Amino acid sequence: MNRYQISGWQNSDQEGSDGDVLKNKLGIVTRDDMNHAELMLLRKLYVEVLWQVPRGPITVRLIRAWHRRWLGNVYAWAGYERSVNMSKGGFPFAAADRIPTLLDDYDRRYLARYTPCFDMRRADLIEAISLTHVEFILIHPFREGNGRIARLLADVMAVQAGLGPLDYSPWESDRPHYILAIQMGLMGDYQPMRACVERIMPVEGA
Repeated sequence: MNRYQISGWQNSDQEGSDGDVLKNKLGIVTRDDMNHAELMLLRKLYVEVLWQVPRGPITVRLIRAWHRRWLGNVYAWAGYERSVNMSKGGFPFAAADRIPTLLDDYDRRYLARYTPCFDMRRADLIEAISLTHVEFILIHPFREGNGRIARLLADVMAVQAGLGPLDYSPWESDRPHYILAIQMGLMGDYQPMRACVERIMPVEGA
């Protein structure tokens, strides 16, 4: 299966959903039902991944496998790169035709450098999560679920370092600040994201 064959599926809405839900294997037609299904499957994925945390570097290949394990029973394109251009709130993510090259670069420059995180100091872990998170979100490699996979990646890194999983409630309560941190990362300024990651890290000695 190539990206041209899956392009139509990635653009298709589920019949009867009034455009609210992407075409899926379960025939789900409401956003609430899809949110529930994705959440239940994500919890299952977390149990599987955190039960046996990767001992070596995290790779793009492994991240694709997580996405496929999570959503493979829902979407035909789960685990495959996005074949459509996307934006959110007027902010464009990487062009679809650049994703394979960007992921290769992400593998070499970020994942290979910053993982695994065993015995990593807190400050170094904050740096590692900040850069890998920003760069993953900017690429936005999948049609759906990028933010949740990015959080799983951060949680795995934190667990490797003996400090995770993380508490993302500060990000949820101040969403504009988090979004701004991602946008600043596009310009090479990771300090706002470092501050965001500091807020979700467990307190030392707690």
